[in-house]
Amino acid sequence: MKSRTLPKFAKYSVFVLLVTAAMAGGYIYRGISVVDAGATTNMTAAATATPNETLQKPTVTLPDFEKIAAQQGPSVVNISVSGTVKTRFSGLPQMDPNDPLYDFFRRFQAPAPQGNMPTHGLGSGFIVSPDGVILTNAHVVAGADEVIVKLTDKREFKAKVIGLDKPSDIAVLKIDARGLPAVRIGDPQQVRVGEWVVAIGSPFGFENSVTAGIVSAKSRSLPDENYVPFLQTDVAINPGNSGGPLFDLNGEVIGINSQIYSQSGGYQGLSFSIPIDVAMKVEKQLLDHGKVSRGRLGVTIQEVNQELANSFGLAKPEGALVSAVEKDSPAEKAGIESGDVILKFDGKEVARSGDLPSMVADITPGKTAKVEIWHAGKVREVSVDVGEMKTASAEEKTGGVTKGGLGLAVRPLSPDERKEAEVGEGLLVENVDDGPAARAGIQSGDVILSVNGEKVGSVAKLRSLVAKHDKSLALLVLRGNNKMFVPIQLG
Repeated sequence: MKSRTLPKFAKYSVFVLLVTAAMAGGYIYRGISVVDAGATTNMTAAATATPNETLQKPTVTLPDFEKIAAQQGPSVVNISVSGTVKTRFSGLPQMDPNDPLYDFFRRFQAPAPQGNMPTHGLGSGFIVSPDGVILTNAHVVAGADEVIVKLTDKREFKAKVIGLDKPSDIAVLKIDARGLPAVRIGDPQQVRVGEWVVAIGSPFGFENSVTAGIVSAKSRSLPDENYVPFLQTDVAINPGNSGGPLFDLNGEVIGINSQIYSQSGGYQGLSFSIPIDVAMKVEKQLLDHGKVSRGRLGVTIQEVNQELANSFGLAKPEGALVSAVEKDSPAEKAGIESGDVILKFDGKEVARSGDLPSMVADITPGKTAKVEIWHAGKVREVSVDVGEMKTASAEEKTGGVTKGGLGLAVRPLSPDERKEAEVGEGLLVENVDDGPAARAGIQSGDVILSVNGEKVGSVAKLRSLVAKHDKSLALLVLRGNNKMFVPIQLG
């Protein structure tokens, strides 16, 4: 090992530092406790003082993580999933897309055969009810053909996915067992920044691993995650921890470990958990109704910075600035306009724009909410009849897993797309699920022009035509500049 000598000024700095420490009275370290003799007490006096005369600070101790791990560990489960993913064998030879012959081969490419490749994944979860109800992340079990739950006593159960909600990333599982050790649910609203927290999960498959840290921040808004005010921690979270619980020092669950921010794919000090109160609301709706209903205003919002606050005459940057209002939306009907700043919603202050989506989502559709806005330089209150947030349904996917469905997500062509493709109407394939169309070689980017000779320009028309056939049909597909009929076997 190389050694370096200190330069002259560095040596002098060390000497000054030692002298300064001595003049300050000194500190005596005993383990992790600190004894402060006081700036006015010299070392001789401290040495001759009786124990009762010596002032000592209380000993600083770390939290008892061992107790939390022992008591709550049995409530945490390991989740393994298996499924299949579609693989597509390209009919194009391996060549540069800029090669003049590339477009020639692409024009005459026939539908490519497909295969299925088995996939496996790992995650964590925790028992919320002794009769076998388990919470985890939606992304852990989404698309899985089989979900296996393993308890700490080595018992394994095949789990049923009761429901999952992708916007909140929550899934509810059920196993056939009784008398299971369930977690205690805490209150994340009472958690303070800087408090110790503990995570238990299966990072990289290492079951019941315990990590600890502190709450770094609350109510974090993440890109494309509009409905969850995340808890940010510095607890070590890695692949496999997803869906596991985050405990406070009372041994109560306050969050579900969901995401990390990383440039390497592994833990880098930024972990995010879904507050357990958000998760329990989702769980109740999934158990009661099989789906989650969320409130909707129908506005596009943005953050209010200092410059915008000055422009609109606000005393400080706060609220959510309405940049657009959807036509016939609840917000438009209530009189909210572009340029308004929403300051309060249903009695709660909107400190920043990221607060509003989760507030609105929590409102039961159909309920009337009071909204305080900054309008034309004045505070104004309006009443909004909250609508319901629409989510993608099986109907919008032309059948999906329903009988006779193709397994496609499609949409009508825009006027520009119709002009570019030189067609009157058609449906653009945006996504291909595992189904009859995928097996026939239909690809994302294809344009469906007709079904058994009948032109299609809407999702409803395609769905009605598919429903008329039980065994097979023929789609006229535009791929690039080439039109072809693709036979599809249903069933």
